[in-house]
Amino acid sequence: MKRVKKMQYESPKSIDDAISLISNSPGNVRLLAGGTDLLVQMQSQVADPDLVIDIKNIKEMKEFKKEDGVYTVGAAVTGMEIIEHEEFGSDWPGVVDGVKLIGSIQIKGRASMGGNLCNASPAADSIPAMIASGASAVIAGPNGRREVLVEDFIKGPGKTSLKSNEILLSVKFPIKKPNSSGAYLRFTPRTEMDIAVVGVGINVTMSDSGICEEAKVSIGAVAEKALVVEDAATALVGNKITDEIIENFISKVRASARPINDKRGTVDFRIQVIGVIAKRALKMALERIR
Repeated sequence: MKRVKKMQYESPKSIDDAISLISNSPGNVRLLAGGTDLLVQMQSQVADPDLVIDIKNIKEMKEFKKEDGVYTVGAAVTGMEIIEHEEFGSDWPGVVDGVKLIGSIQIKGRASMGGNLCNASPAADSIPAMIASGASAVIAGPNGRREVLVEDFIKGPGKTSLKSNEILLSVKFPIKKPNSSGAYLRFTPRTEMDIAVVGVGINVTMSDSGICEEAKVSIGAVAEKALVVEDAATALVGNKITDEIIENFISKVRASARPINDKRGTVDFRIQVIGVIAKRALKMALERIR
């Protein structure tokens, strides 16, 4: 008879208790927020945790607040809570674009942006938009708290900068600058029930005279993790956004992509399409500013 492995389940009420559980467990520990990734991984035997820590009952992990212009979104805040937050959507529409694409409406009712970040898929829809917004990850551990930019949080497929005894507490979004906006777009063969073949997140700030003052561009699903495309941002900054500038911007985006061939798209296809999606995302962001 096959021996059934026992799995421990804990639902702490505080960050300190959660960190203590992580730090003192000798086995494989996984955190449960929405469970839309973890439960699938457990069902398919990709994940086999000894301890599952449910973070949904930790108040700080469920907080969604704005203080002095800075938004803090708890790691367990659901996608639908983010989508339905009108003020956040007005300030950071590109981030909401990405969250709207995390599965069906039923999935978004459970899945969290924090979980999407920690799953660290190269094709995650919320990550390029978070990067383009300048968001940072707030990490808690036995030695206190620290912040890292989202672009530095992801190290590779399924890999983050979290230490074994640390937990993602929240994601912080900086003060929105005047005359700025963003967008996230992706290409996929289907809609909600598929993952990105390519994805582009962008945020731009324009002057009253129509000059691009700041820009940040991130591309997803075309490398081992979402990338910051500094050359593409540089192509925009200091210029009026003419057709010639846009074409230069597109070429910089394409040059930064380093995709692979797989069943969802070839290298050449992805490089071609990422330029098209980047152009559309830029125009969407500019239109939102207008």
